[in-house]
Amino acid sequence: MKILSVLLLCLPLAVHAEWGQFDFDYANERPWVELAAQLPATPIAENLIEFNVSSATRNRHYIDAASISVGEDQVVRYTVVIDAAGGARNVLFEGMRCVTSEHRTYAYGQPDGSWTRARKSGWESIKLRSLLSHRKALFEDHFCFNGITVKDAREAVFYLRNPRQSVDFH
Repeated sequence: MKILSVLLLCLPLAVHAEWGQFDFDYANERPWVELAAQLPATPIAENLIEFNVSSATRNRHYIDAASISVGEDQVVRYTVVIDAAGGARNVLFEGMRCVTSEHRTYAYGQPDGSWTRARKSGWESIKLRSLLSHRKALFEDHFCFNGITVKDAREAVFYLRNPRQSVDFH
């Protein structure tokens, strides 16, 4: 009988705990809203940080440190510069959502330093199996660790300069 009395006394605590979880779950169900992206300045050589994509590519990849931002919408925005082995240079202003493993290209850099907005600029899945994907490298090694977004541009620059080492458990 004493056990039953103790269990009945604990019942309100369990109900309160469940109600608190309901409030938390409900708050997290609000629809995600993307903030408007502002085009950054043209990248300059002094701000470029080289990062490794894979030994499978001869292209060189850089992020313009001055262009990195992390919005309240949890999108990491950055300018990536890709110097192809054949001499061509591609400049893209992109966004990355770590929580959903998605990316978006906002604009393409032109040789005169201007930007051309991307015509098809929807969110797309990051191809995490591609050895040649700069987005995969940025996602895994610099901006998103286990789906968690870097907190600000300073942290993103730190991880670009000091990439996380993968741990081999074998």
